[in-house]
Amino acid sequence: MKDLKVVFMGTPDFSVNVLHHLIAQTNVIGVVTKPDKLVGRKQVLTQSPVKKVALENGIQVIQPIKIREEYQNILDLNPDVIITCAYGQFLPKEILDYPKYGCINVHASLLPKLRGGAPIHKAIIYGYPTTGITIMYMGQKMDNGDIISQKSIAIEETDNVGTLHDKLSILGADLLMETLPAIISGQSNQIVQNEEEVTFAYNISREEEHIDFNKTKIEVFNQIRGLNPWPVANTILDEEEIKIYEAVIGEDLYAEQANGEIVKLYKDGIGVKVSDGEIILKTIKPAGKKKMSAKDYVNGWKEKNNLIGKVFR
Repeated sequence: MKDLKVVFMGTPDFSVNVLHHLIAQTNVIGVVTKPDKLVGRKQVLTQSPVKKVALENGIQVIQPIKIREEYQNILDLNPDVIITCAYGQFLPKEILDYPKYGCINVHASLLPKLRGGAPIHKAIIYGYPTTGITIMYMGQKMDNGDIISQKSIAIEETDNVGTLHDKLSILGADLLMETLPAIISGQSNQIVQNEEEVTFAYNISREEEHIDFNKTKIEVFNQIRGLNPWPVANTILDEEEIKIYEAVIGEDLYAEQANGEIVKLYKDGIGVKVSDGEIILKTIKPAGKKKMSAKDYVNGWKEKNNLIGKVFR
């Protein structure tokens, strides 16, 4: 496939494995990614991970602010196929209709489940036992194109969004390279998505980051690991925001306590009442401080017992 002219569109770390595979096995003639952005407190102008890889390999980079209005220079590259992976903008019909092999997307869910920008987070938050990768033709609506191939992966209880992200990034690159020859030869099978089975995984909102201790143990557990290591679940204690990175499921006790109440201090955790028992917070980050173990946080209190009965909200 070394003579296959590819334009690749992607932005975050998740896209990098796909780009590396394409560079190794095809002729990547251009990379389209989001514009550089200001990052952090010092507002440092930062390139996307995909742009860095493209420049390291001497590949032309195009960074339209609005691709629906700025696409002619992409068409001028005359690609045989356009491949996208977490690019972040909807493509206009002029691009979708241009390449002879179409516009192919690598999506991190088993479509039609979890269309949208946060399928890895939401697969964990919603408690899915499995997720996977879908290779699909792009349509004019969000992730609604025909399915070409899929491969599933189990979501382990030890997974968080970071570990699952890395697994799916590898799986996505491998499945794309397995699928491309059939696309090029015209032997790929297209499956129209069943609209009755569609679910959505919109980008995480600020409200979704906040823990609702009125939920069940498994719901709170899945929320915490589904937001770790980014953007991270949070709660409030004594008017201070605390980020929660890790937790484990606790006992089916404490029926009389209020949801969100600290009910027990363990050697390595803080037991908090939820609707059907207890969730044990293990790794946290108080505002203005470094990430720490719950043990270190508790040891920082002069009177540890004063924590018992306090309520997260």
